[in-house]
Amino acid sequence: MRLLTIIRFSFIVTISSFLFSCDEKEEFTSEKIEEYVPLLPGKYITYRLDSMVFTNFGRTTEIHKYQVKFIVDALITDNLGRPSYRIYRFIRDSVDATSWTPAQPWTNNGTFFITPLSDQLEVIEDNLRFIKLHLPIKNGFTWKGNKYLPSSICGGASGPYCSLYNFSNDDNMNDWDFFYDGDPSSFSYRGINYSNVLTVEEADESLNVPITIPTAYASKSRSVEKYSKTIGLVYREYEIWEYQPNTGNPAGPYKTGFGITQWMIDHN
Repeated sequence: MRLLTIIRFSFIVTISSFLFSCDEKEEFTSEKIEEYVPLLPGKYITYRLDSMVFTNFGRTTEIHKYQVKFIVDALITDNLGRPSYRIYRFIRDSVDATSWTPAQPWTNNGTFFITPLSDQLEVIEDNLRFIKLHLPIKNGFTWKGNKYLPSSICGGASGPYCSLYNFSNDDNMNDWDFFYDGDPSSFSYRGINYSNVLTVEEADESLNVPITIPTAYASKSRSVEKYSKTIGLVYREYEIWEYQPNTGNPAGPYKTGFGITQWMIDHN
């Protein structure tokens, strides 16, 4: 009889524990977007920027070296009537093809706009609109960061870069899945260490890269950005190009497209 009572009591405790545990929900509190992109007039970030270009009709690859500086100017209203920050961009060239020589003056390189919304952060540059960050900030969370990019601006051709490059890499850019890759962590590049870095993966697709079959088509679409808490964007890699073997043409194979790698070297 005593054993039966103990069994019944144990069963009741087990059921009670199960019911209470089902009522308890794990709460996730997301960090705020503004923690990773602080926007205050006068704030600046300076970057080293390596620009990859294809010259000599696409047969030669060159890396051009620059410094760029982003300065938050003022809070304005964007073309959709929303509060937005105007960002001035300045650039200076290197006089040395192999290393950076900082003795060049800054020159104006245009403006772009950052629009913080309740659940996302948008950047509008060269009339192209991107969703760079989105809530919740959580490992694996995904969103369509390029969904506002035009699918066609060149008549029959498609993609946002169709007026500049004759490639197909940008045909489906508005369908790219952006996602947070891991939790914020440390990151190092070119001997510079960054802390509390949030990684946003945007695209990582390649075919026949490195080019091991010269007679076959090749392409690469690589895009990733890293944001450091209380600082902003500290690293960006954006590489989109296509290789055509051009078989049978005496001009030979060629590449079309571009690539940039930029990393923060100074900020206030």
